[in-house]
Amino acid sequence: MRQESRNLSLPVIKLSQWFAGGRAREAFVDELGKAAREVGFFYLTDHGISLEQQQQVMMLAKRFFQLPAAAKESVQMLNSPHFRGYTKLQGELTGGQPDFREQFDIMREQQTVEAQHLKADWQQIIGPNQWPDALPEMRATLLEWQQQLTDLTVILLEAFALALKQPADAFQATIKDGPYTHMKLIRYPRRTSAQQTQGVGAHKDPGYLTLVLQDDQSGLEVETADGWISAQPLAGAFVVNIGELLELASDGYLKATYHRVVSPPVAEERLSCAFFMAAQLDAEVPLLKLPPELAALAQGPASDPENPLFYQVGENVLKGRLRSHRDVAQAHYQRHHAA
Repeated sequence: MRQESRNLSLPVIKLSQWFAGGRAREAFVDELGKAAREVGFFYLTDHGISLEQQQQVMMLAKRFFQLPAAAKESVQMLNSPHFRGYTKLQGELTGGQPDFREQFDIMREQQTVEAQHLKADWQQIIGPNQWPDALPEMRATLLEWQQQLTDLTVILLEAFALALKQPADAFQATIKDGPYTHMKLIRYPRRTSAQQTQGVGAHKDPGYLTLVLQDDQSGLEVETADGWISAQPLAGAFVVNIGELLELASDGYLKATYHRVVSPPVAEERLSCAFFMAAQLDAEVPLLKLPPELAALAQGPASDPENPLFYQVGENVLKGRLRSHRDVAQAHYQRHHAA
């Protein structure tokens, strides 16, 4: 991964300020709130995860996507009612259009909820991941990585509570049993025509926070008042953005930002790892009581009327999964698919 020599388009925030405490921590919280309010995206550096670990994950992604098609399809998401596993090119939809990427999805490693204990449809998301036999080291490496990123986002969520002038534990009740986490290894091949640019279509992320690790190829773009800007790769940094649950909890004081990925025009591929953190599936997102100076700037969550947000997290997650992976919906969620 490289650092661009020209000016970066997104704020850069150092997590080391948080760990320093005192005025440095206060400055970090102020910078965090400003970045999330004005841009919705920022680079996170000095976070304690080594460049070596990052490169190890990216190399693992490269090795996975280089596997023969049969090896990847042995763990295809269609096998999993829990939405875990491999999705081939154009197998996921964003905005109703197929994304030109292939990916491998994991979540927390959990036991399936037995049918007799199911009380809500969203509980079917809970379950084990699929792992390819051809890469036996993948399970331990990615589960450890997922836990490291979980720990980072828990810290950031506490900092966001402070940025919203709330107690530091304002969100704790929603993650007390462990947040809902979802991670993707992603490969974007070079575009096949001038018209084929949608690596992933414009969207907002549904959870609390997203961390993205990029290789050295540009492609991630963020919508601003001045148009789309590129989130250029920055060595060692995660690109962080807030999701719709933070927008919902802050009554629109914080705004989840539309973003997209364009397919590489020249390079053979672009690799990334996206990590999404939300409240646990059985939680309800709190509507925080903001102090007057913040409440005056809160404009309500900008919910899409075609895709309204729910305060109940499990319902939101299942709705999104069914919309994006219609083949899994048809195979494992017949009632929802028919609706």
